[in-house]
Amino acid sequence: MMANGSGRSLPTTLFILGCGYVGRALALRALGRGWRVGALTRNPATASDLRALGLNPVLTADLAHHSWHEAAGGGWSLVVNTVSSAGGGEAGYLHSYVNGNRSALAWLAGRPCRVYLYTGSTSVYPQTEGEWVDETSSTEPAAGAAVHLLGAERLVLEAAVPAARRLVLRLAGIYGPDRHVLLDRIHAGEPIPGRADTWLNLIHRDDIVEAILTCLDGGETAPAGLYNLSDGAPATRGDFAAWLAERLGLPEPCFDEAAAGPRRASLSSSAPRPNRRVSNRSFCQAFGWKPRYPSFREGFAELLERPSSGS
Repeated sequence: MMANGSGRSLPTTLFILGCGYVGRALALRALGRGWRVGALTRNPATASDLRALGLNPVLTADLAHHSWHEAAGGGWSLVVNTVSSAGGGEAGYLHSYVNGNRSALAWLAGRPCRVYLYTGSTSVYPQTEGEWVDETSSTEPAAGAAVHLLGAERLVLEAAVPAARRLVLRLAGIYGPDRHVLLDRIHAGEPIPGRADTWLNLIHRDDIVEAILTCLDGGETAPAGLYNLSDGAPATRGDFAAWLAERLGLPEPCFDEAAAGPRRASLSSSAPRPNRRVSNRSFCQAFGWKPRYPSFREGFAELLERPSSGS
C-alpha cells in the first residue's frame, strides 16, 4: 500500500507489459494482495482470460507501438515488462525487446512510477567452457539476438524515467506448470538437443514471480541495476535427463549435438553453443532472496506429481 497526501493508504498499482506465462502468474499473486493490476498483451485470447481474472484495464496491442499509451494512462506505481519475442528470429527480438522497451519508456516519460522492472535473459552470456558467470562477466562477443537483448538492457538502465528504480533480471531457462520442454521430450522418447556434458541453468516460474515481488516490495536498500536470476544450482544436461528418466521409469534419452532447440536457433546458428554456469549470488545477497526450488529436482518432483496443475 502507498500513502497519499492525507496519510490514507492507497492500493498498490501494477501494470504488466507482455502478460504471458510469467506475467499472468505475477498478476494472480498481485491480485491476491489486493493490488490494482492492469496489463498489455498482443494476444486477444490472453486478454480475455486476464479480464476474467479481474485485471483492469487489459489492453490488446503491440508493445512496440505507441497506440496503447493513452489507454494505459498513468498512476501506475509499479511497471513490469515480461514481454516475450514476437517470433521471426532476430527481427522479432529487436521488435519485442528493444522497440518494446523504447515504447514503454516513452510512455513513462511523463508518467512517474516507482519501479520499472524488465525481465531479460542469461542467454547473453557467450562463455563455452563451463565457467561460472555473474553480472561482471563478459557478454562479448555478442551474436544474433543476444545483441538485441543487450540493447534492451541498456535502454532500461540508461533511461530517464521520473522517480523510477530500474531493474533488469536476466532469467535463466524458465520451467514450471505446463512449461517443461525437456520433460516432454523424454516422455516422447525424443533426443535432447546438445551434449550431455553441457550445463543447464534453470529457474522455476514461481521463483521468478517471488523474486519480482521481492524487488517491488521495497527493495530500495538494494542497488538498482542488473541481476542474474537462476536457481543457482546448474546441472549437466546428462544428469538432468538421467534423473527425470529414472523418476519416470523410462530409458535415458540420447543426445543430438547437431540439433538446436527453438531458442538456440533464434539466438545465433553460427556462434558456438554456450556452456556456462550462472551464479545468482548477487541477487540473493542484495535482496535477501532464496529460491523455493533450489534445484531442478525440487521443482520437477512437484511437476511430476501435478504435471498439469496450471497456475
